Amino acid sequence: MAEAQIYNQEGKKLEKMQLNPKIFEVEFKNDLVHDAVISAMAQSRKPYAHAKDRSAVRGGGAKPWRQKGTGRARHGSRRSPIWIGGGVTFGPTKDRAFKVRMNKKAKRKALHMALSAKAKDGDILVLDKLSLDEPKTNILAKALRSLPGVERRVLVVLDAPNKNIMQAVRNIDWIHVVGANNLNIVDVLNFPKIIVLKEAFGKIDKLYSL
Repeated sequence: MAEAQIYNQEGKKLEKMQLNPKIFEVEFKNDLVHDAVISAMAQSRKPYAHAKDRSAVRGGGAKPWRQKGTGRARHGSRRSPIWIGGGVTFGPTKDRAFKVRMNKKAKRKALHMALSAKAKDGDILVLDKLSLDEPKTNILAKALRSLPGVERRVLVVLDAPNKNIMQAVRNIDWIHVVGANNLNIVDVLNFPKIIVLKEAFGKIDKLYSL
């Protein structure tokens, strides 16, 4: 049975808690996890490069010169790609879609595998509660640094939005905070340690069970 150690805000050990085996005891399969990561990263990719083709460039309504009798080549529009100021042929557009389709159950299974690997390695720490009377960066950093193994980048999973925590974390580049409803495989794999509030496990079990 997978289990995790519960700590208080001062870093003292409390009891251990049992984790849902359907989410935290799943065999790791490289291919499925790889496909889920590719799908998630493609989903967040935004096409910034954009070039206008001849139909999007302004102007070009009038024929540059008459068809015959000038001794020059025939042209129908000043916005032809072979003209300066004309459209771009086969250029990148904002309409390009990078989305990689993946079955929802397969995505959740891959997330289970990533969480199971973290739990197996002891990289999931449970915090009984995390409360700040005021949004102070140093108080939050001190509370998280008191936990064992938290020396560099860490993912904090909240059970509900917390204004003070979200404001306090703005100036700390090594802490990333997400809600239990926004847990994703890229964040789980990217951060060496994951700190989960005790109350968030109920939401995780409800939202991500197959």
